[in-house]
Amino acid sequence: MNASDTVDEADAESSCDETDPQAVLSTAEQSDVEAQETLNVSYERLRHSTDSAELSDMAHAPLPDSSDQAAFSRSTALLEAVAGNPNTPVEDRVFLAERMPFPNVLVKLSTDSEADVRAAVAGNASDKNWLVGRLAKDADARVRSAALQNPQASWRIRLEGAQTQDLDAQTLAYLATLGTENEGDAPVILATMVRQAVAQNSGTDERTLRTLSEDSQAEVAGAARHSLQDLSKDAEKPEE
Repeated sequence: MNASDTVDEADAESSCDETDPQAVLSTAEQSDVEAQETLNVSYERLRHSTDSAELSDMAHAPLPDSSDQAAFSRSTALLEAVAGNPNTPVEDRVFLAERMPFPNVLVKLSTDSEADVRAAVAGNASDKNWLVGRLAKDADARVRSAALQNPQASWRIRLEGAQTQDLDAQTLAYLATLGTENEGDAPVILATMVRQAVAQNSGTDERTLRTLSEDSQAEVAGAARHSLQDLSKDAEKPEE
């Protein structure tokens, strides 16, 4: 055997021992693709499932520890599929809407056909501000009320609600406490604007107006006293 043959054999052996980095990368990527495909298949199956019992079990299944990021992300993704399936029992969709902090699940439930589900989302303190704002304009009064009482509601949303003439008296009574009984550390100017709007709202009941008539802010107290006078005049008018 000559020197040339020896070099060729050594090169061949060396080639057999070396691992192709590209092959390793491709294998890892392939595993990711397969895992994703499995998630997609599971998601679509749950999204279209008619098995209410399975969907209910999924809604209440314990979540993996968040330290296991892959398993945790998978579970929250599948919860979105369960939340968006109308075959999931209403009480389970309400459960998810009340308890889940995950934006993808809450956004899915915020468009639910059942007002009870949307109201539960509207009252969830984990909502994003923009989602609360959207639900504050919902067609159902219960949903709007829950959104306006959500601590994530912006002051702009609260002010708009306080200025809405068809808002229910209970929600107006809650808004009347902002900056006093509730959220005592709220910005004084913004909270005062909301309470003043409540005082000027024709839907505010007499009890709330009497409380506001003793407000520490003169503009709120004055508006409430004016509204009380209007109530008295209306009460004195003879019935036709």
